[in-house]
Amino acid sequence: MPDTREEETKKIQIPDQLPLLPVRDIVVFPHMVLPLFVGREMSVKAIEKAVSGNKMVLLAAQKSLDLESPKPEDIYTVGTVGTIMRMLKLSDGRIKILVQGMEKARIISYAQSSPHYEVKIERIDEPATPSKVLPEVEAVIRTVKEQMEKAISFGKFLVPDVVALIENIEDPGRLSDLVISNLGLKVETAQDALETFDAVERLRKASHVLAKELHVLGMQQKIQTEAKGEMDKVQREYFLREQLKAIQKELGEVDERTEEVQEFRGKIASAKMPKKVNKEANKQLKRLERMHPDAAESGTIRTYLEWMVELPWNKQTRDRLDIKVAKQVLDEDHYDLERVKERILEYLAVRKMKGKMKGPILCFVGPPGVGKTSLGKSIARAIGRKFVRISLGGIHDEAEIRGHRRTYVGALPGRLIQGMKQAGTSNPVFMLDEIDKIGNDFRGDPSSALLEVLDPEQNDSFSDHYLAVPFDLSRVMFITTANQIEPIPLPLRDRMEMIDLSGYTTEEKVGIAKNFLIPRQLEEHGTSSKRVHLTDAAIDQIVASYTREAGVRNLEREIARVLRKIARKLAEGSLKKTTVTPNNLHRFLGIAKFLPEMEQEEDEVGVATGLAWTPTGGDIIRIEATLMQGKGELTLTGSLGNVMKESARAALSYIRSKEKGLKIKPALVSKSEIHVHVPAGAIPKDGPSAGITMAAALASALTGKPLRRDVAMTGEVTLTGRVLPIGGLKEKTLAAKRAGIKTIILPNRNKKDLEEIPTHLRKGLEFIFADHMETVLEAVFQKKRPAKKPSATKAKRPSARKTGQGVATL
Repeated sequence: MPDTREEETKKIQIPDQLPLLPVRDIVVFPHMVLPLFVGREMSVKAIEKAVSGNKMVLLAAQKSLDLESPKPEDIYTVGTVGTIMRMLKLSDGRIKILVQGMEKARIISYAQSSPHYEVKIERIDEPATPSKVLPEVEAVIRTVKEQMEKAISFGKFLVPDVVALIENIEDPGRLSDLVISNLGLKVETAQDALETFDAVERLRKASHVLAKELHVLGMQQKIQTEAKGEMDKVQREYFLREQLKAIQKELGEVDERTEEVQEFRGKIASAKMPKKVNKEANKQLKRLERMHPDAAESGTIRTYLEWMVELPWNKQTRDRLDIKVAKQVLDEDHYDLERVKERILEYLAVRKMKGKMKGPILCFVGPPGVGKTSLGKSIARAIGRKFVRISLGGIHDEAEIRGHRRTYVGALPGRLIQGMKQAGTSNPVFMLDEIDKIGNDFRGDPSSALLEVLDPEQNDSFSDHYLAVPFDLSRVMFITTANQIEPIPLPLRDRMEMIDLSGYTTEEKVGIAKNFLIPRQLEEHGTSSKRVHLTDAAIDQIVASYTREAGVRNLEREIARVLRKIARKLAEGSLKKTTVTPNNLHRFLGIAKFLPEMEQEEDEVGVATGLAWTPTGGDIIRIEATLMQGKGELTLTGSLGNVMKESARAALSYIRSKEKGLKIKPALVSKSEIHVHVPAGAIPKDGPSAGITMAAALASALTGKPLRRDVAMTGEVTLTGRVLPIGGLKEKTLAAKRAGIKTIILPNRNKKDLEEIPTHLRKGLEFIFADHMETVLEAVFQKKRPAKKPSATKAKRPSARKTGQGVATL
């Protein structure tokens, strides 16, 4: 049955020239009724012209949507003639029209371009549809209708009238136009269908477009279904969880999450945190409470809260302020070290008198093995505090001190906060071991981070990057240890009270071995003093012939070695009781590792005895000078540093300036080559304090007078012969005593430093104090000198001269 509206359209006469209305975002098809909003001035003029005439207008799509004033080449040539059914002027100046598409038409030319476009057109007559529909066409029609039904089932919105109309249309051209116009396609795709004049071909294109659209709709529906399913799952879990909470609340039970939050809240309350810290902890707890248990950040917050509640914000031990008991504990644990013990007892006395005071910051400086670390433990035991030790040797990363920020994976607080947690109190004895071995690189300077820690005026609000809240370290008693002072940065050194721990004498080592080392090793080897006995002479022999150190570590190893061999024989049953003496010591330790310094049988020309300081204690050193035929050159050997070489040249210049007084032949120096050698050439040596020793050796070589073999000396010499002070006096005195030397020549300005040397160490020694080199030469050339006991005044000991690890400083 022919369509009535189509017959009506044919009856209407379409003129050859019509106003042109460029449309955007849409392609108008024949028989399509749609509202349009017209706002452009040229389009408004075109509508007004059409309404005043036959109400017809050509609707053609723009190629580009952004053009406000399209030119003829910007407009498609194929469009649809439409009839304006209604027109309404809006308050904003725009016009709303209701237009119905009639027939396709092609633009032949533009008859007018101002004030609006008018175009000459020709109607496009599409091929007539056969009255009898072929099976192939019928199949395409059915396919398109089924695809539309499927699209509607996927949620594609269509007006109900359009759905009903699609069901009743059998004409392929009308069906394709109706389908394409209601799919909301892009302008290019819709225009391609409009310009396809064969109805069956246009319907096939509509089918292809529908197939793509169905695929997209299917994917969209799948995504929506999955998202909705996940959403439903989350909502279901939420409702179930809320129901579980309500049920548990009725039963008086609490779930794990709530129980954890309540537990944290209780711990925060009992931790007695400062106000600012408490506020931050509760803030993080609220975040944890609101957060989903499976969230990645919940673990980070939980770890942070665990650190916050476990730190000793307000927990502290009560100091034992009984000075007599503290002295007894210190004496039990360590032999001698009177100066250190005195300083600790002074602190306890002030603490007892004042009550609350900031903890001292001490630095124990001394060679390895003298008991620096164990002394810290003893101090903690004496005053009844917890003891924490961290080693700073080799640390390069500043985060080791200040911690990492919580934004990093696996972040932790710094070692200081970790140590405070380990101690469990806010006033422990905190030992920072090997502070002179801190390094620095691109990761930061840990020694700079310690400036805040070791400053009593700043450490009451120490800021750790992980905690991000201040922590009070002012009640901590910090003790640092170092082998040398020089590697410690000056600002850090300034914050600490330096206490020197020098090496031990042979008598002190024997006392330490008898009172501490032997009892400990007897217990560790499962025996007792009833079965094993080491005589004092045997211990003295171990110290002299099997160890050479300032401390007692190697001494303890050698004692353990003796006890191991005895324990084996006791276990085998071949021995019941053993007494170790110097005569049988070699059976346990083998031949002696170190032979005593060979004493000179007589005074020699050009050989002087000097005293040297090393990082492991003091030592004596022989300086030799000899003359050979030459041209007045000075040769220096023995791995000497620049300072020591300059000191030798200064000594030679002084001796040459005193040729007349020393009765040296004037031509002797210019005709001789002078060679100065310091034995132990593999050991680097440096420092100015061998100046008087070199001057004495040179004076002896040039005058031919022998030097006293029983005199050792140390001091810096100037070109005018003045003797300047030196450092390391105690270590050098120990070295002289070990070597059996009875007379020591020292700079006069070091007389005050004798107070730092214990009385038992000075016993049996004669000290000669010199202001000038003449006094030195007078002492070393004469055969006998009446003993004279010096009077010493107490003064601060000058620091040692240039030093270095493994370098003998003279």
